[in-house]
Amino acid sequence: MHFTSAPDTATIHQLIARAQAYKRDPFPAEAPGRHRTLINLFFNPSLRTRLSTEKAGYQLGFQVITMDMAGGWQLEFEDGAVMNLEKAEHVREAAGVLSQYCDVLAVRSFPGLEDREADYEDRIITAFKTYATVPVVSLESAIRHPLQSLADCVTIAEHALHLRTRPKVVLTWAPHPRRLPQAVANSFAEWMLAWGEVDLVIANPPGFDLAERFRAGTQVLHDQREALRGADFVYAKNWSSYDDYGATAELPDWIVDEDKMALTNNAYFMHCLPVRRNVVVSDGVLNSDRSLVLQQANNRTWAAQAVLGVL
Repeated sequence: MHFTSAPDTATIHQLIARAQAYKRDPFPAEAPGRHRTLINLFFNPSLRTRLSTEKAGYQLGFQVITMDMAGGWQLEFEDGAVMNLEKAEHVREAAGVLSQYCDVLAVRSFPGLEDREADYEDRIITAFKTYATVPVVSLESAIRHPLQSLADCVTIAEHALHLRTRPKVVLTWAPHPRRLPQAVANSFAEWMLAWGEVDLVIANPPGFDLAERFRAGTQVLHDQREALRGADFVYAKNWSSYDDYGATAELPDWIVDEDKMALTNNAYFMHCLPVRRNVVVSDGVLNSDRSLVLQQANNRTWAAQAVLGVL
C-alpha cells in the first residue's frame, strides 16, 4: 500500500476523520509505529513537510530517520545508464537497501521544469514505488503534493460546518517572482474532485491551465474577479505554465487583496505556505481573522498521522 495520490486512498472521508481523531488525541495507546522505522528522503529542502512528518512519526511511536539527498548522495534513475559520471548508486539498489532499513519510506522530490514528459512521468516517486518493498509515501513529487491536499481537506471540513450549502472553493493562480511547479495546484484539484464535498472553480490567466487530467470536470475561468464572486474558500497558489512548460508571467493584478475578497461570501483564505506577502496576497488578507494558513500548516501533522498510522 502506497500513498502518493488521491486514488491511493480508499476513502477521503475516513482519512479526514482519522486526522481529526489524531488532532484530538495525538498519542494513541497502541502506537502503530512502535518498533517500526520511518525513513524520510528529501531531494529538495522543506520546512512544514519535514517537521510535520517527523512530528507525526514520533507521535505514532516510529523511529524517524531523515536524510537530505539534495546536493549529497546522487542517485541514477535511468535504466540502462552507463554510470561513469557523478551518480554513485542506482535507485534499484538504493530502494532495495532502504527497504531493509525501514518499514515506511517517505520521499520528497521536485520537478526540473525543463522536460514536461520527464516530470509528468514522476520518475523519482515512481521508481521508489517500483523498487521499494515497503510502503512509499509522497511528501511531494514533481506533479502532486497529497499530504498537503489531505490537510487542506481537513481544514475545509473544519470550517464548512456552518455553511448551509456545498461550499464554493476557488483555486486561484497568483503572482510569484519565481517559476513554481504545478504540484500543489494539481493535487488540490485532484483531491477536491475526489472528495466530492465542494464545488471547485479554478481561476488562472490564459496559458496557465492545469493539465487536463487534473482539471477535468472543473470550471476554469480566466477572469479572477468573476471566479471569486460568492466563494466560501479562496486558495491562492502560483504555478508555472503546463502548456509552455515551466514558463511564468509577471501579472501583479492577480494578487489576492481585500478588494477581491470583498467579492466573496466572506470567504476564508488559504495558502500552503511559504507565501510572498504583498505579492501573492496582501497583508490585510493574510492577517485577517479569515486567514486559515496557520491552521492548514497545523493540520499537516494530523494528515501525516492519518496516513502513517495505517501503513
